[in-house]
Amino acid sequence: MTLHVVGRADSISEDQHQVYEIAGRSVVVYHIGNEFYALLNYCPHQGAQMCKGPVCGTNIPSEVYEYNFGRKGEIVRCPWHGWEFDIKTGKALAPIKKKLQCYEVVIEGGMIVVKI
Repeated sequence: MTLHVVGRADSISEDQHQVYEIAGRSVVVYHIGNEFYALLNYCPHQGAQMCKGPVCGTNIPSEVYEYNFGRKGEIVRCPWHGWEFDIKTGKALAPIKKKLQCYEVVIEGGMIVVKI
């Protein structure tokens, strides 16, 4: 695993994201709350750039005929086909086996460090 310093933590406002080229890969870093998350900027379905998809929430478990919205800002939707993925884990919200590749992010001395 290699550490890559990509930029200052204060360069990505909360609820925003930034794309970086790291070791020949396009990686998108999301700032959610006080945490940063890095995902491969490539949908596992057909390769869309995930950074171009909306960051949103989703329906959460509820009673029959109730529709509760939650997890605002934690879900990224593929811009081509609408597949939804959890930004924090890379897991698809639909019952499929595909997921987004995740990378560990740490903040050291105010800098964003991505471990690939």
